[in-house]
Amino acid sequence: TMPENLRPQAAHTHAAIDTERKIVYVSAVAIRNERGLVLTVRKTGASGYMMPGGKPDPGETPLGAAVREVTEELGLAPDPARMVHLGTFQAPALNENGYTVRAETYEYLPHPSEYEVLAALTPHAEIAELRWVDPAQNRDATQAPLNIECIFPVLSAHPR
Repeated sequence: TMPENLRPQAAHTHAAIDTERKIVYVSAVAIRNERGLVLTVRKTGASGYMMPGGKPDPGETPLGAAVREVTEELGLAPDPARMVHLGTFQAPALNENGYTVRAETYEYLPHPSEYEVLAALTPHAEIAELRWVDPAQNRDATQAPLNIECIFPVLSAHPR
């Protein structure tokens, strides 16, 4: 059977895109390497970088979506027990003009044995490019508003 934290919960079921309120629901995952740099990804056809992650499938929990998306986009299957919920953040969406992204945001705490795996990651699925950035310094205009306004400040406040 599935671990409790991965079981679909009916209460969380909603369309990933609310066209009425112009909200895109996503799960976002911050992954830091041993130097404290955080992984950002650029999707094919997009100019900006965001956290790995994406929209939940119907009936999927935010954590379940986070684990599935990281696995699909990076080829790294994260251990759900090492996912820490950082919070629910909102910012203007990078790729859906006029929409707000509402992100259930997690930090994946890699096991020390995974640092080599992280260093060798390559883009998968719809990901065109990976970029490791310093969350304390990166305010580069190519980064999504969610990263600059919400996620980077939280990571910077809690260096690992």
